[in-house]
Amino acid sequence: MLALHNRDMIGFLHDPEPSEGADRLYADDLDELGYVMNVSKLWAHAPEVCDDLFALMRKAVGGRLSLRTRAILVVAATSAFGDSYCALAWGEKLTAQAGPGTAAAVVTGADIGLTEAEQALAAWARRVARNPGATTEADVSTLRAAGYSDADIFAMTVFIALRIAFATVNDALGVQPDAQLADRVPSDLRAAVTFGREPLSP
Repeated sequence: MLALHNRDMIGFLHDPEPSEGADRLYADDLDELGYVMNVSKLWAHAPEVCDDLFALMRKAVGGRLSLRTRAILVVAATSAFGDSYCALAWGEKLTAQAGPGTAAAVVTGADIGLTEAEQALAAWARRVARNPGATTEADVSTLRAAGYSDADIFAMTVFIALRIAFATVNDALGVQPDAQLADRVPSDLRAAVTFGREPLSP
């Protein structure tokens, strides 16, 4: 088992008990990042639920949405929702796809650097995150006019909702963004994330 002895708490909960599922989450992070993410420590309380949630996200997307599109949706939605962790993590992904200025602009809602179709995506993600009961048929028509099919619109809406569900658990249980994540994202992206929980100190 991969034991984590450096902290007794993750957010508002105690560190989870060792398990094979927790080891797998930690090992995946160590292989990819060189450290264990705080969200992985939290979801190690129920790694199978984490697996199922992300499998459902992949199934919802069904290959319809590119990484750039998913990054725009997540950054726009989680910024509107007030989740700093996913805004930083997916802002880093969007930086790789579109540059740091565009990533920061999606966080703030300026959307500089996005195409008109992508601006429609970002606007939809914010509406879903802020007040899904206030969306209108005209909002959906704007997405259709931007070239998205009804199946695309359904897929992106389910994806947004599931990402918000993930962020809700993290935020409610007090998980802070990783110090390593905050240190490595571009400074303009970090400066744009003025909401949510502060990253942990190094």
